[in-house]
Amino acid sequence: MTTLGFIRHGTTDWNISGRLQGQNDIPLNEAGRWQAQKLGRRLIEERWDAVVSSDLIRAKETADIIAAMSNFGPVRAERRLRERTHGRLDGTTLEERIAEWGEQWKSMDHGVESDERLFERGIACISELSAEYEGKRVLVVTHGAFIAVMLQGMLADMPEGSIQNTSLTIVDKRAASWECALFNCTAHLQSERANQIG
Repeated sequence: MTTLGFIRHGTTDWNISGRLQGQNDIPLNEAGRWQAQKLGRRLIEERWDAVVSSDLIRAKETADIIAAMSNFGPVRAERRLRERTHGRLDGTTLEERIAEWGEQWKSMDHGVESDERLFERGIACISELSAEYEGKRVLVVTHGAFIAVMLQGMLADMPEGSIQNTSLTIVDKRAASWECALFNCTAHLQSERANQIG
């Protein structure tokens, strides 16, 4: 059985401002680095055989922090794990999109990468990783829309909920199908907040 642990990168300033990041190379902010450290601390007691990351800095920095804290070895960067591009919408906020293209901006062609094309490049990478690491456990540090599209295509039943920053989603490959063992878990952040409050 091959196990993949999908991790969304930590928070960035563009996340906070509601700006579409797409394939812009935006670094983590201090909150994002804190989130990655908390997840790394949670994963110390678990066995993971490899860490593979999107080559965009917000994912790669998240992966580097986790790998360094948990001694999972060097991080391998993979371009095919990048977030979808939103074309000319990348870098914009909702208010800017409405101001530029009006309330009907969603109905226009902005060069957004489709779910089908995103899944095509993503599943090619995931299939190679699951063959290379057959029977092992691999952390895959990537992006919110990427994870959502991959899960929709890989799972028979897609759990509900948006993918949170530094959440962990675990899927197991059993024979020819994938099963979700853990979805969008942010317990590492919740327990830390509880400790701070208490």
